[in-house]
Amino acid sequence: MYLRAGAGRARSLPRGRYAAIVPPVGREPILNDQRMSTTIIVIHSAGPQAGGQGSSQLVAHLRRELVGVHAVWSPAMPSPGRPTYRAWRAAVNDVLNETDGPLLLIGHSLGGSVLLKYLTDTLSARPIRGLFLVATPYWGGTDWESDDFTLRAGYADAIPADLPVFLYHSRDDDVVPVAHAERYRAEIPHAVLRLVDGRGHEFGDGLPELIEDLDTHTG
Repeated sequence: MYLRAGAGRARSLPRGRYAAIVPPVGREPILNDQRMSTTIIVIHSAGPQAGGQGSSQLVAHLRRELVGVHAVWSPAMPSPGRPTYRAWRAAVNDVLNETDGPLLLIGHSLGGSVLLKYLTDTLSARPIRGLFLVATPYWGGTDWESDDFTLRAGYADAIPADLPVFLYHSRDDDVVPVAHAERYRAEIPHAVLRLVDGRGHEFGDGLPELIEDLDTHTG
């Protein structure tokens, strides 16, 4: 499935501009390393991302499991303590335009909201092989009002049927109720919903189900 993430020539991700949240395990991945056929980009949650907070433990788990096999990048989003869609959209657009080759996109919590809104609002021709949404809030319902992050009406029609979409949610998530994932599943007909137990919101002990699905869609 191809998505064009704005204009611009694809090139390797520069160091410094979008620093990874967690230091790589083993060695720093190189996005155009031919030994790594697919690049995995993780858009993190809102809030602090250091010292085991936010998405940092989930990203560390992905790096440990995929080191030497696939490049895993988690670019630091602007002002995570006071996120705006406009700023995060621009950052996501830059990151997608600065990577080479096929992509798998993972969004955790607010990061998933931003990816889904971005991809359903933006015509694109990037080789995106899958969208993986972890503990992603559904904006616009009671207690979740947000003009900034709410998806447009009919957003699901903009998701190609051949783009794999996976939803992951823990039933004991005390930040984003599991009903949010169930609503996404109802509105995105071909999405696969994987409900788990005991992982909370941050998935600090990892998400083996995600690793298995990533393995299925890389190559």
